[in-house]
Formats: sequence, C-alpha cells, structure tokens
Amino acid sequence: MSYSRFAIYYLPSEGALARFGAQWLGWDVAQGTEVAQPDLPAMAEVTATPRKYGFHATLKPPFRLAEGCDPAGLQAAVAEMAAGCPPALTEGLEPARLGSFLALVPKGDTAGIARVAATCVSALDRFRAPPAEGELTRRRKARLSERQEALLLRWGYPYVMEEFRFHLTLTGRLPRKAVAQWQAHVTAHLPPLPAPFVLDAVALVGERADGRFELVQRYDLGG
Repeated sequence: MSYSRFAIYYLPSEGALARFGAQWLGWDVAQGTEVAQPDLPAMAEVTATPRKYGFHATLKPPFRLAEGCDPAGLQAAVAEMAAGCPPALTEGLEPARLGSFLALVPKGDTAGIARVAATCVSALDRFRAPPAEGELTRRRKARLSERQEALLLRWGYPYVMEEFRFHLTLTGRLPRKAVAQWQAHVTAHLPPLPAPFVLDAVALVGERADGRFELVQRYDLGG
C-alpha cells in the first residue's frame, strides 16, 4: 500500500492494553481495521480526532518522505536505529488530563522515554521532507514559544526534544464540564495498567488514502 506520510509510534504489544485502545478509539492501528466502540453517549464524537491515528504515543511526528527517499530505505533506517537504541523503563502508566483532553501518561522518571523519542526524531530526520508553509502557519496558531518555534524550524514539529511529552491519547478536546464524566468512563473501561512500563519497541506507521494510520512494521529496541 502507498502511504502519504509516515511516523514512528509506540504501540502497545498484543494484549489487554492494545485491545482496550483499539476498542476505545474504534480503530485497530496494528490490524488496520475498525473495531466496535463501547456504547457510551457521544463516544464517536469524543474520540473522532485521535481515531485516525489509532491508540499510540507519538515518538516521531508524521512526515512526508524527502525527495530521493523511499519506504524501503526508511524501513532499513528504522531497523538500524532501533537495534542501537536501548529500551526505556518507568514506574507505570496512569490516566491524566492534558490540557483539554485525556491520555495515559508515564509515572516516574521519563528521561529514558525522552531519550528514545529524541533518537527517533534525530536519527531519521534525513527522511523528512520540510513542512509546507501552510503547515508552519497552522502550527504557529498555537502561539509557540521562542524555543518551540526553533524546534519547528529545525525538526518540523514544535513539541519534540525537551518539549516532548509521552502520552497515549484517549479523547479529543473536551468541554471543561465533561472532563470528570469522561475520566470516570476511562477508569471504568481501563484494564490493569503495566507497572513497570517498558518501552521496548517502536513502530513505523503509514497514513493511508483514507487518512487513517496503520502499522507497517514493529521493531524491537536493542542497544
């Protein structure tokens, strides 16, 4: 299949957490298939934004391939990067509110996770085409700090390196009055969360013609 963009994700390995994420969002990114969601009011609307990406944590944000690069070369580079990158460990995962949306975030020291994400961003940067001017304009509407602007120009995205925060998105933006209700829904449906949490693999994903992302290949971290 031909993909318009690629990204590097963390995807939970096959198991209870991956099944929860696929069912919660209604899209199984690992299988590239739709999944029936829980029967909750406004469920489809609340999860519409994250659904296209699947249940994941972004390590290298979506990018178009640079001129002269091809998917096979990208796959080989991801494999090489992963083989030389040690896994990362934290105390576990927990649900949290990030601004106006809900996500799972790591507990404890996240330096190892930040290291993995920074490696993904920098080691594969030669495959990233520069963002179009329209994309830069859209990003700047978020009122970026001076440092975020510099990261946008250098890496094509403002929330990388020290601005990066690992999270597995569960909802789109929520009205303030709805946050508590959706926090309760999340808690009621979550399986037991990993403790500790180990980031021991990365996934190359591609954006399909319908705008949804699916797994291309998973790579175990080595180092």
